[in-house]
Amino acid sequence: MVTQLKLGDIAVDVVMKDIKNIHLSVYPPAGRVRISAPKHLNINSIRVFAISKLGWIKQQQKKLRDQERETPREYLDLESHYVWGRRYLLKLIEEHSTPRVELQHNKMVLRARPGTNEESKRAIVAAWYREQIKAATPELVSKWEPFVGVKLKRIFVQEMKTKWGSCNPARQSIRLNTDLAKKPRECLEYIIVHEMVHVLEPTHNARFIALMDRLMPQWRGHRAQLNQLPVRHEEWVY
Repeated sequence: MVTQLKLGDIAVDVVMKDIKNIHLSVYPPAGRVRISAPKHLNINSIRVFAISKLGWIKQQQKKLRDQERETPREYLDLESHYVWGRRYLLKLIEEHSTPRVELQHNKMVLRARPGTNEESKRAIVAAWYREQIKAATPELVSKWEPFVGVKLKRIFVQEMKTKWGSCNPARQSIRLNTDLAKKPRECLEYIIVHEMVHVLEPTHNARFIALMDRLMPQWRGHRAQLNQLPVRHEEWVY
């Protein structure tokens, strides 16, 4: 059950859960605010917490609303697409063969059967991005497991609407957003380390920050770089 608090013109969704710590999130694209709170807290205590974080909430909302957005993709010749932070121009080749994507110099070549519609072209490209993440991830995970001190059991790669990654500490698994293949490779590495640290510390508390500072001192720079890059144009769901 979701309860809503009003802090002036800001609406805050509150969800009571069987957790130990209160957690505050501000979601793209418009800055929707959500608090997950332990069941033992009363609504007045949660309101006081939210008020104490009001400045931070407004700051995060402004960042999200100011963030550049990609224009809708139509999968036509000379359209811009990004791979590992580099811009490529799309070249569509219609042929009777297995659909696939290739990089050739500054071109992203999309080979598709004649008459392939826009949604199917999008699916071909999305599957290709997914494979880029799946290919790049094992080496990075193997690199960081000894430093973080965790051994991941499962790694999932999928399109995600509101997060770059997520973690299930109990199952020692992480999920990665396929859109990370559009960003510089160091952004993928940062998200992998971020989610691996969540196996040790599920919340973004002082311990989590201390672990990130020790393992990847430059993590804030990577986070800023990731958040300043264009994100997909779609209206994200929550």
